[in-house]
Amino acid sequence: MAASSSFPAISLLALTFIIFTFPSDVRSSTIGVDYISRLLEIQDRERPPPSVQVAASRGVLRRLIPSHSSSFDFQIVSRELCGGSSCFIIKNHPSFKRRGDPEILIAGVTGVEILAGLHWYLKNWCGAHISWEKTGGAQLFSVPKVGFLPRVQDAGILIQRPIPWNYYQNAVTSSYTFAWWDWKRWEREIDWMALQGINLPLAFTGQEAIWQKVFQKFNISSSDLDGFFGGPAFLAWSRMGNLHGWGGPLPQSWFDQQLILQKNILTRMYELGMTPVLPAFSGNVPAALKSIFPSAKITRLGNWFTVRSDPRWCCTYLLDATDPLFVEIGRAFIEQQLKEYGRSSHIYNCDTFDENTPPVDDTEYISSLGAAIYRGIQSGDSDAVWLMQGWLFSYDPFWRPPQMKALLHSVPVGRMVVLDLFAEVKPIWSSSEQFYGVPYIWKVSFIIIFLTNMTFSILSTINKCMLHNFAGNIEMYGILDSIASGPIDARTINAFKMIAVRGSGRLANHVGVGMSMEGIEQNPVVYDLMSEMAFQHNKVDAKAWINLYSARRYGKSVPSVQDAWNILYHTIYNCTDGAYDKNRDVIVSFPDVDPSFISIPHERQGHYKNPALQRLVIKEITESFDQPHLWYSTADVVHALKLFIASGDELSQSNTYRYDLIDLTRQALAKYANQLFLNVIEAYRSNDVHGVSEQSQRFLDLVEDMDTLLGCHEGFLLGPWLESAKQLAQHEEQKKQFEWNARTQITMWFDNTEEEASLLRDYGNKYWNGLLRDYYGPRAAIYFKFLIESLKEGNNFQLKSWRREWIKLTNDWQNSRNTFAVESGGNALNISRWLYNKYLLTPDIESFNQASASHII
Repeated sequence: MAASSSFPAISLLALTFIIFTFPSDVRSSTIGVDYISRLLEIQDRERPPPSVQVAASRGVLRRLIPSHSSSFDFQIVSRELCGGSSCFIIKNHPSFKRRGDPEILIAGVTGVEILAGLHWYLKNWCGAHISWEKTGGAQLFSVPKVGFLPRVQDAGILIQRPIPWNYYQNAVTSSYTFAWWDWKRWEREIDWMALQGINLPLAFTGQEAIWQKVFQKFNISSSDLDGFFGGPAFLAWSRMGNLHGWGGPLPQSWFDQQLILQKNILTRMYELGMTPVLPAFSGNVPAALKSIFPSAKITRLGNWFTVRSDPRWCCTYLLDATDPLFVEIGRAFIEQQLKEYGRSSHIYNCDTFDENTPPVDDTEYISSLGAAIYRGIQSGDSDAVWLMQGWLFSYDPFWRPPQMKALLHSVPVGRMVVLDLFAEVKPIWSSSEQFYGVPYIWKVSFIIIFLTNMTFSILSTINKCMLHNFAGNIEMYGILDSIASGPIDARTINAFKMIAVRGSGRLANHVGVGMSMEGIEQNPVVYDLMSEMAFQHNKVDAKAWINLYSARRYGKSVPSVQDAWNILYHTIYNCTDGAYDKNRDVIVSFPDVDPSFISIPHERQGHYKNPALQRLVIKEITESFDQPHLWYSTADVVHALKLFIASGDELSQSNTYRYDLIDLTRQALAKYANQLFLNVIEAYRSNDVHGVSEQSQRFLDLVEDMDTLLGCHEGFLLGPWLESAKQLAQHEEQKKQFEWNARTQITMWFDNTEEEASLLRDYGNKYWNGLLRDYYGPRAAIYFKFLIESLKEGNNFQLKSWRREWIKLTNDWQNSRNTFAVESGGNALNISRWLYNKYLLTPDIESFNQASASHII
């Protein structure tokens, strides 16, 4: 549908426009402006016709709220009607007269803007809420009946995008979350993306099928690739060159079905007007290439966490950028994708050294590598832009300013966009002269936008991103104030670097916001606010927003639960200690360490009134052991839980409430379990066999009880993860392989010896029903058994014996085939209330509530 005459041109107040100045050359910046602006024009021209985007948007509406499919009318409009940028417009429908007529007219530059407008209307006029199904799903009971939808002001509502791109996903989300998804689940996710206004998602599914065809052109057989690709649950890391072969080989049926799935994904993304980001060649090649091209410059990279550098899995091969074969393979990969998919959006992701250190730090080599990567991309698509994660600059000290600058400046200005991947905690842009003038995306946001009444252009391009979650761990955590005010604060901070340019319409080198979590379906409050900030131009009052959030999420305003959320806003969702939140709670990440090396907070010493213990100098931890993260008052959070439980009679029918109640109860009990573990260690050091037995049994009882609690909601079940893996298999052997992949990813990676465990253990831990009862609990019981035996026999703790039994338990569990519930059961409110009374009202809770934000262990 063409631009509608129903929307008069909207004149915007003339402004004084502001742009960043950089120490880099002004002419280079101008080139960057021109190219990114041209790319946006190309993308606009290549989008599907308005009728296609409107039809796709109506499909989302029907799946979201079918009862109201006739209540909304959608239209595609031009940027000119939006003041020169992307926007959505919400108006009362002029033809509405009676029930059954369309009531609300929503227009947008693309289908994504239309659906973001629909979400905005449902959220702000109908008090509705939309989240992932596993986190409670959509709350739409508050939406009035057909014919009675709230009217907006007569002039309508216009909401402009501050920046063109809203990025989504992390390179590893495809494995931590998407590994076993079918089209039905992907369709729901694309619906969710569009409703959140996401228009720049990664699209990595099925690329192994493309590589299989590309490598065949270079005389590499399918059997040669068996040791190259990882298994279905580990593809993200084989794509990045961290490992090879682990969990494989991939059956041909996997290549075929994933390619079909990718085509469905891309078709829907394009229909909605999205800009999917495709992968590009980074230099990661199979070992067979060395024998086929013996003169090729191929380097073997270092070990990435494998046990004893096992060559079956570690030390992948990197084709040198200076080798002519590099550009040939890069071009072939782009061309094969274009052949299979029929088109692209001209943006390609490539991460050559993501957690892999380059073999040399010579800046000329690094520059040649970057230039070759881009030549490989551009030779297949002349309009290409390289999108690169900035994680390597945060993760690896190798990347000092000269090396960083060499990589960033190896590509023509405007042809590279960097994702500032961990910007909400450890931003790189602020310590690198804004990536030395290279465009970037800030993933939380901190984006700056200035509009004219016609157009905008870009001065450099960098997206900033919110990482937030590691490995899909389940932990209530966030920094809401940073999300709610950061974009505006960034304007103030950079004001001294700006100059006034009247009428230029230029945008600084931030070109997008984004969410780059490693796993999704957790902390819905964080993603609700983050998605909203992609359309906000002013600071949001986070405290007031939280009050509205709780009413929207549960469909009604309940004072006690609003009070609880106010506490959570000031505690759990106010993490300002600068630490990344990798969940290392004792239950899900049990310490593999001699108890004498576990430090106890100073204020706890003397709990057993043992003078010898008080005089004991606690040894420094010398073994690999991550400490649980605690950044808030546990007493306050326990009080918030009490308020949540008190609200249960009014909200127990709400699925979103049940999810939050379980999650908050789990959070409080998980931190209490850390305290119980310290009680066990204190008793052990006091030679108190009875104390160790009593406290360890209480710990194990708690794990069993938490498993029961988690079984009350489908968002906390192990069963669906395993069953979805098996459903993609073609026969029994594949089922075994896929299930082993699924079980291994969430426990311990790589092979191990009888007494040496992989360093990659519990990284992908989950608080899931079934996993606590079947694996985490039995593992803790083994450790406690050896503690008691040590005291009874008067021997030192048998660390090697503990490791042998723990590793055997892990390997046996990975190979087991027992099944777990795929549907929830039990009364969440009753069980939560019971656990609160059982564990959080006991006499020893006082010491737990006195825990500070210092390290627990």
